[in-house]
Amino acid sequence: MSNNTGRSVIRVENVTKEFTIRRTHTLKESIVWSLTGRRSEISEQFRALNDVSFTVNEGDTVALLGYNGSGKSTCLKLISGVMREDSGYVGVRGKVAGLIEVGAGFHPDLTGRENVYLNGAILGMSKAEIEAAFDDIVAFSEIEKFIDTEVKFYSSGMFLRLAFSVAVHTSPDIFLVDEILAVGDEPFQRKCIARIKEMKAAGTTLVIVSHDLDMVADICDRGILLEKGKLVVDGTAAEAIERMRRD
Repeated sequence: MSNNTGRSVIRVENVTKEFTIRRTHTLKESIVWSLTGRRSEISEQFRALNDVSFTVNEGDTVALLGYNGSGKSTCLKLISGVMREDSGYVGVRGKVAGLIEVGAGFHPDLTGRENVYLNGAILGMSKAEIEAAFDDIVAFSEIEKFIDTEVKFYSSGMFLRLAFSVAVHTSPDIFLVDEILAVGDEPFQRKCIARIKEMKAAGTTLVIVSHDLDMVADICDRGILLEKGKLVVDGTAAEAIERMRRD
């Protein structure tokens, strides 16, 4: 289901993604197993996504919902290009930006200033575009005093402020957010949500992973609910939230 009649900008078709989980044991077990020639490590396959399909149209505001282990963050990483599907197809049309992991794309030994240029370039901005937006990026992040400090000394909240600020100033066609707003303090969270609403009003396609169902209901028109790697609801945000709360 899509709430927008525009062209499709994200296509997820029959996507499956598996991970190998390795379980190690205690030191005592490892020693005994090594002496007896037995393996001290057991591997098993975990299917994070199982034949998932959906389409997101231009201007859609979509919440990817589900409990831990449902596959929603994996799905977002596939859309962002951070990882590749094992089978099926993921296609994206347009400029993508967002927050998948705190500090992703940041180099710890570079300063905040240097990382703005690095992260902006990774997200597709030219040097001239970064220079034009630099003051606004720093002002939005509210970490002016630390902009010339190496980011390895930043707290996770400072990482978030700068990463979010760079991402929203790239003027993306598609903006992805993965539960990352929970890291910042409440005033900055409100500021981020206000900016996301501005992006929605401007027609940016939004895909948001969050456990904050009230925030999802406030921002998103559409909800996709995953359970154990399978898509179980693709409808309005209210329908997906109701099903999740019922379960």
